[in-house]
Amino acid sequence: MEKKVLIVYAHQSAGSFSAAAKEAAVEVLKSKDCSVEVSDLYVMKFKATATAEDITGEVKNPEHFRYAEETKLAWDEGRLSADITEEQRKLQEADLVIFQFPMYWFTVPAVLKGWFDRVLTLGFAYTKEKRYSNGIFKKTKALLSFTTGSQETMFSPTGINGDMNVTLWPLQNGILHYCGFQVLAPQIFWAPEDAAPEGRSAMLAAWNTRLQGLLDEKPLFFAPMDCFDCEKSYQLKPESVEKCVKEFGLTAGTHCGKPLPPNNQMKAGV
Repeated sequence: MEKKVLIVYAHQSAGSFSAAAKEAAVEVLKSKDCSVEVSDLYVMKFKATATAEDITGEVKNPEHFRYAEETKLAWDEGRLSADITEEQRKLQEADLVIFQFPMYWFTVPAVLKGWFDRVLTLGFAYTKEKRYSNGIFKKTKALLSFTTGSQETMFSPTGINGDMNVTLWPLQNGILHYCGFQVLAPQIFWAPEDAAPEGRSAMLAAWNTRLQGLLDEKPLFFAPMDCFDCEKSYQLKPESVEKCVKEFGLTAGTHCGKPLPPNNQMKAGV
């Protein structure tokens, strides 16, 4: 059965390394008989700000506008703006979503953050009951593929930028896993601007190789919902701590004061 891939692309330059990585993904995945759709956010002039303009018609409470509640109601009633509903359609159909971008200020570019804010609306992408391991998109795989401006050593546990596993936690746990996605290990292109041509070619070759089996990869580990007391405090259950927390913490975020598990946000199976 044909697999569907959505690439959400956030770079302005067709001559960028990000563009080359995106094109490689399109080419390889199509050769694997996947259907590939690209949302080129800059070309689309995708609106980055989450505002009342995202709703067609009257809002429920104009005096105290609350985006999550108002867009939930608009989604229920089919009143979200056309650009949002189109991206939601693409997302619903996808078996795999690749987010391709340059890392800006230790996170995603504003236009991609706007995509997350506006497309992943309450009701459509998550509810209080359907999140994390019980999330709406638990059958869909997602991957962050991005370039950095800093060398890999600078994002190490002893590096000046700090541990990349910590940097990735808000994006991979707080957005993707929160909505239920099976989060694959990130594809990180370390400082391609500083690399020699042969170095950049080697990065793309490694990405091409990985793409061959990407859809079969196992996701990163996140603590499942049943490890937590979801009736009261949303804390880890004592038995979960006793069973799972040994030398290292459970994950990069839920570490229980223990050392962080090495590469928890960068490699599957650790």
